[in-house]
Amino acid sequence: MLSVLGLIDMVLKLYSWVIIAYIILTWLVQFNVVNRTNQFVSGAGQFLSRISEPVLAPIRRFIPFLGGIDISPVVLLILIWFLRSLIWEYGPHMG
Repeated sequence: MLSVLGLIDMVLKLYSWVIIAYIILTWLVQFNVVNRTNQFVSGAGQFLSRISEPVLAPIRRFIPFLGGIDISPVVLLILIWFLRSLIWEYGPHMG
């Protein structure tokens, strides 16, 4: 059981890094630091968007934009970190 919880924790940790990369890339594109017409930037943006948007969209339904700022990735990161802490707080006591 502990190895399954370790795998879930690893996937959640990796997904949180994907969300952080998505946030950074969207900021870089928004502030014209990187060019969206660059093939690598476009491909990375599409990849990160396809992975993160299915999870961020339901959060956006409940949390509105605050003055044009989307805080749904921050809420998702907090939820992921909370789930990871629950896994290691209560996981070893299961089984």
